[in-house]
Amino acid sequence: MAASTRARTVEQRRLGRTDIVVSVLGFGGSEIGYQGVSARTVARLLGGALDAGLNVVDTAECYDESESLIGKALGARRREVALFTKCGHAGGWSRADWRRAALLAGIERSLRRFATDHVDLIQLHSCSLAELRKGEAIEALERARERGWARYIGYSGDGEAARYAVECGRFDTLQTSVSIADQDAIERTLPLAIARQMGVIAKRPLANAAWTYERKPSEPYYQTYWARLRKLDYPFVKAAPEAVVSTALRFTLSVPGVHTAIVGTTKPERWQQNAELLHAGALPQVEFDRIRGRWKEVAGPSWDGQV
Repeated sequence: MAASTRARTVEQRRLGRTDIVVSVLGFGGSEIGYQGVSARTVARLLGGALDAGLNVVDTAECYDESESLIGKALGARRREVALFTKCGHAGGWSRADWRRAALLAGIERSLRRFATDHVDLIQLHSCSLAELRKGEAIEALERARERGWARYIGYSGDGEAARYAVECGRFDTLQTSVSIADQDAIERTLPLAIARQMGVIAKRPLANAAWTYERKPSEPYYQTYWARLRKLDYPFVKAAPEAVVSTALRFTLSVPGVHTAIVGTTKPERWQQNAELLHAGALPQVEFDRIRGRWKEVAGPSWDGQV
């Protein structure tokens, strides 16, 4: 399949003020790392996604073997991809280190895992507001950019820390939670990001598919969105599974300011299926407004963006 044909299978948007043009649907690398997916499966997954028009791959140093698996899978196709990763938790999610030397060492390690000399975007991974204000972590990313290890720098997170990251003017992009069950950013940070022409990457656009659980999930990762969706009680969630996924994805991608939505999967066929669901086009305004209106009716003051 010719590259020009592939590029038309999925809509593309310029990532804010950067010169990166991204597919509206991107691949998230957490599941392949945490779930121990084989290198062969990852190669099939990414190969098929690239052939179908995907050009965004986003992961993090703390997602176990994700960076290494992606590096091996991309191989000679590295130049076809906008490669994003996140730093700050080299020792695992529970062991954050925001010192300049530790962050730079972590970025170097990521480059070795990817078998590349640079990434297109390096992001601070849910760095706290207090750490952001110290400035050392941001300076580390600026140093990495100066050294050519990253073309652009960004912040990944939510809440007041994300707002500060936007307001400080030092980041090129913001990755934040935006979904039918997580709409805090729509008012808190996205208008500011639009005004500053920042690239916006939506994480968890499917709200962890929490609507698929009939009973409260045992894993905490799914519980917040499950509880919210029970209260929101969107009628469309009772539709056929593909229709629910389509509405959820199209809602996120209809939010002003969002350029790409990152979806993780371990199944080689799933990305293509999700991409096909977007062929229906933008979510009708009346449907978008209905989802937003229900959120405003039900969302409590504690319904912050999920880190």
